[in-house]
Amino acid sequence: MEKKGKKYYRIGDVSRLTGVDAHVLRYWEGEFRQIRPHRVARQRLYRPEDIELIGRIKELLYEKGFTIAGAKKQLSEEGRAVPVQAELFSHDCGKMKYETVISEIRAGLVLIRQMLEG
Repeated sequence: MEKKGKKYYRIGDVSRLTGVDAHVLRYWEGEFRQIRPHRVARQRLYRPEDIELIGRIKELLYEKGFTIAGAKKQLSEEGRAVPVQAELFSHDCGKMKYETVISEIRAGLVLIRQMLEG
């Protein structure tokens, strides 16, 4: 899966990168709570970590023959069960996690500005 160093990818880009249809990605969002794209101007924006997770889910379901329930269990055992957003906003957050949130918000605002200008 080749990534061009972007911070965020639209659903069509993710579909091409992973080989998973957009409608399947939207379905997986409902099934796998770990997949949480940012939503800006009604668009789903995926981070590279989301794309890696989608690749892992695809591997479990399509190549290894897991059921959705089995894939959820496997991901949980691999330590991916806590969504990034929940981890970032946990009560014992340190300064670094808040800086990460602020950085992601800033990147989202820059993306909105670029979309409005272009």
